[in-house]
Amino acid sequence: MGRPDHAVFLKRSFSKMDQLATPFLTGRRLCRQLAGVVPRGTNGVVVELGAGPGVLAEPIRERLGPHARYLAIEIDEELVAHLRRHKPWLEVVQGDVADLDRILDDAGITEVDAFVSTLPWAVFPQTLRLSVMGTIARRLVPGGVMSMIITWMALPNRVRDLRDLLDTHFDEVVETATEWRNPPPARTFLCRRPLPQFNSLDERDTRSAS
Repeated sequence: MGRPDHAVFLKRSFSKMDQLATPFLTGRRLCRQLAGVVPRGTNGVVVELGAGPGVLAEPIRERLGPHARYLAIEIDEELVAHLRRHKPWLEVVQGDVADLDRILDDAGITEVDAFVSTLPWAVFPQTLRLSVMGTIARRLVPGGVMSMIITWMALPNRVRDLRDLLDTHFDEVVETATEWRNPPPARTFLCRRPLPQFNSLDERDTRSAS
């Protein structure tokens, strides 16, 4: 990861700790682990939640086919400007993950092959986690996958609540081994096969068809 990425993230993390949760960038090894859920050579749709300064951008880009679409969502205006300046090839949207349904609709995306997230899920309120996870589960294609990072700074009860939430949305939830060299140490959850109640995109689609 380049020094501009680290400098801008460090600056924003201290001024927007409620949004970014940590002053640490995800390390290279963990970035590659998170990006590894993207099928190599895919021409599908990849959505990154909480793109930050773009440390996942290159590892994900390396796995994309020529016709893939890669959308990066970031809430912080300075980080969005940084991404657009240093990674002009990346499709960046400034927005809040709480508005994920609308953001995807506005981007013309109905189905997603892979979601990759470095968002601080363990500190989100349960209502937000429930809303966003429902959107992710509805939007994933049948063979799709989501990867997310959980650091050892997260409170154990929060992690248990998050794991319970994942288990109510996905048939398969795999917790990886801890990457102790990451600052701070962290692991990932890999989620596949949304449960049947999330197979339709949205209740609005069902109502409009009736």
